[in-house]
Amino acid sequence: MEEFFSTLWGHLTTAGLKIIYAAVILFVGLKLTNMLCAWLKKNERFSRLDDSLRSFLNSLISITLRVLVIVSAALTLGIPATSFVTVLASAGVAVGLALQGALSNLAGGIMILFFKPFRVGDFVETADGTGIVRSITVFYTVIMTADNRQITLPNGSLTNAAITNCSAEATRRADFTFGVAYDSDLETVKRALHEAAASCELVLDDPAPVVWMSRQADSALEYTLRVWCRGEDYLPLLMAMNEIVKVAFDRAGISIPFPQLDVHFDAQKEAQ
Repeated sequence: MEEFFSTLWGHLTTAGLKIIYAAVILFVGLKLTNMLCAWLKKNERFSRLDDSLRSFLNSLISITLRVLVIVSAALTLGIPATSFVTVLASAGVAVGLALQGALSNLAGGIMILFFKPFRVGDFVETADGTGIVRSITVFYTVIMTADNRQITLPNGSLTNAAITNCSAEATRRADFTFGVAYDSDLETVKRALHEAAASCELVLDDPAPVVWMSRQADSALEYTLRVWCRGEDYLPLLMAMNEIVKVAFDRAGISIPFPQLDVHFDAQKEAQ
């Protein structure tokens, strides 16, 4: 009996030490992982990388190191490496089948990083939302909308859908349509629109603004003003141009008509 308790105590001591060692490895490893990721974010060389690449690598390194720490802790507990690899392989197949969407998102993240349809800081339009790309991680892309809402989109769906990158080019074109009365002088209207475009600091001189009559509507003659601006000035231009044109029309004496309807009354037929 004394020999039994002695053997039991030896096993318990050995198992207890292994658990303590594994806990220490787990605690210290995760702590060092967090410190390394924080150091990478502040590192000058790492900060020189493209924002999209930096965000992706930071996420990938964090996940990889955490997995290695967990594996090391498991091996310290005495789990044989061959058995552990076998279990991981079997679990990997099962998890792979169960997490096909996650693997698709991982592949999507790599494709976004490689082909660069958009980068961190770009203004993009997707089927699920429009906004500025805040971060590109291993599995998800985060977009901030104009009203400060956060949209998290799976990378897999982004690579399989149409994406409009409004920041891909340095300049953007804006088209405006204005209605004027039918009795307005054509040249006066064109001159007023050109003067309005020239007075706006956001409008570029090259390509030059273009004005033409685009439609003879029911109640007005519709003119289109086409101008170009820098990409970052697009939204401010949309908000400013209508007001500038209204002031130019008032100065030139051009009226903007209300919807009109001509009613013809035949008194002779009515009398019959």
